[in-house]
Amino acid sequence: MSAASATTTLSRAALGAVGVGAACLAYAGLVEVRAFTLRRVQVPVLPPGSEPVRVLHVSDLHLTPSSRERQAWVAGLAALEPDLVIDTGDNLAHPDAVPYVLQSLGRLLEVPGVYVWGSNDYVAPTFKNPLSYLRRPSEPHRLNQAELPWPDLDAGFRRAGWTNLTHVRTTLEIRGVRIGFRGTDDGHLGRARYEEVAGPVDRDAVDVSLAVTHAPYLRLLDAMATDGLDLIVAGHTHGGQVCIPGYGALVTNCDLDTRRVKGLSQHTAGGHTSWLHVSAGLGTSPYAPLRFACRPEATLLTLTARPDAGATPAMG
Repeated sequence: MSAASATTTLSRAALGAVGVGAACLAYAGLVEVRAFTLRRVQVPVLPPGSEPVRVLHVSDLHLTPSSRERQAWVAGLAALEPDLVIDTGDNLAHPDAVPYVLQSLGRLLEVPGVYVWGSNDYVAPTFKNPLSYLRRPSEPHRLNQAELPWPDLDAGFRRAGWTNLTHVRTTLEIRGVRIGFRGTDDGHLGRARYEEVAGPVDRDAVDVSLAVTHAPYLRLLDAMATDGLDLIVAGHTHGGQVCIPGYGALVTNCDLDTRRVKGLSQHTAGGHTSWLHVSAGLGTSPYAPLRFACRPEATLLTLTARPDAGATPAMG
């Protein structure tokens, strides 16, 4: 092959690669970021003979006034008629977003609910170099980040009867099942103080015990599993947001391994194994509005009676 032919071949290959890259970017920013998906998962944590409890897990809405498609899709989740809603934070991405969050949740606010805060409930997102996530988790709160009106959202949730689990323990009876909850503030901002709600599960007081936090940092998961929690629920990771088909996520934006970046898995510490559900979330930062091989999602977790030893949960 002559030098000229080789140069032409390389040029065509480079142009092809650029074209494929541009097509992937367009798909990620125009199609998949709007491909909202409902996952369905069964978690066997209830006492034998219990009726199923349907829990809707929503996370990382990152709503702005202009995110109309996301708002409409979230509003439609009320048709699922869940028994309980768990919101694991990062609802806001704009100072005027509070009424849009409340309107989007709509009839879901009439259902018992619990919630915790994420970093983007407290402070507005800023532009970050996407490649920096490959080196380390994103930097937490900066002095120049504008505060968001999370107290207004908190007031709206409380008016609806939802329970703020920030360093709180409480029990709700849902469909005859006593569910014990404990939650923390955001670990990504270094605000999580699990020690305020820590302690072994009192099996005489509750039938099942859940922990709720925004960012699934290992120190929190270890402490929760050691205390004997049945299920830990978190968000924050965006499922990696931009993944490689056939390989998966490259980052988790915390110290959780990429294998468990989203979906149902398990975490073992202190001689106890807890179920762990991490939501890939529904939104993105306004400065990185794209997803690839990682659809935006909410999850309907159906808590079921514990099966016989050796059975495995059904995942969707």
